[in-house]
Amino acid sequence: MYALQVWIGALLTLMIFSFLYKDNPFYKFAEHLFVGVSAAYWMVVGVWGTMVPNMLAKIHPPLVRNILPALANAEPEYHYIIPCIFGILLLTRLINPIAWLSRWALAFIIGYTAGVRFSRYLQSDFVGQIKSTLIPIVAVNDSGFSIGMTFSHVVLIVGVVCGLIYFFFSKEHKGAFGAASRVGIYILMVTFGASFGYTVMARISLLIGRMSFLGEWIGMILGWFS
Repeated sequence: MYALQVWIGALLTLMIFSFLYKDNPFYKFAEHLFVGVSAAYWMVVGVWGTMVPNMLAKIHPPLVRNILPALANAEPEYHYIIPCIFGILLLTRLINPIAWLSRWALAFIIGYTAGVRFSRYLQSDFVGQIKSTLIPIVAVNDSGFSIGMTFSHVVLIVGVVCGLIYFFFSKEHKGAFGAASRVGIYILMVTFGASFGYTVMARISLLIGRMSFLGEWIGMILGWFS
């Protein structure tokens, strides 16, 4: 059984890699299979991990007596009927005559999510970034003056200020202001490059995992002939 799983995984991996040559039916098959299986998997996870414990178990607990016995004796919470109705309204998107009803639920979800996450990100990102920038230029630790930390603080403050200057369009970028703006461009490019490099490294780790898996598959084939 394990050998069959390895063969299926190896063949599907090679089908995905075949796109490096050109688009072909093997790649399309593997792509559609991956998307279909992923969608089905997350649908099942959503039903049994979210809808059953957070909707059915809340509205009518005895319904989940055989699935989640720990929640079967809980008190009904009928206010969960409201999100249940919104969820049903989202499904009206599939019915053309009443598809407009899904916009009400979607508008409520987007508005609520935006409002909740705005305050959260305002504290964690915006205020947090300002707080992290308000640091002393001259760094002093237990051993006294620290050249390394001081240099790091200077780079951070200069990078933030120059980055903000680049996005200040009320004044023409000339002279010292223009020089600071160009420094801001360099800082932004370094930041974007580091972020992109981190993403590439993460994808490279996935590639290494697939290549290692193919090596295991080839080793299994060679083992049959040895």
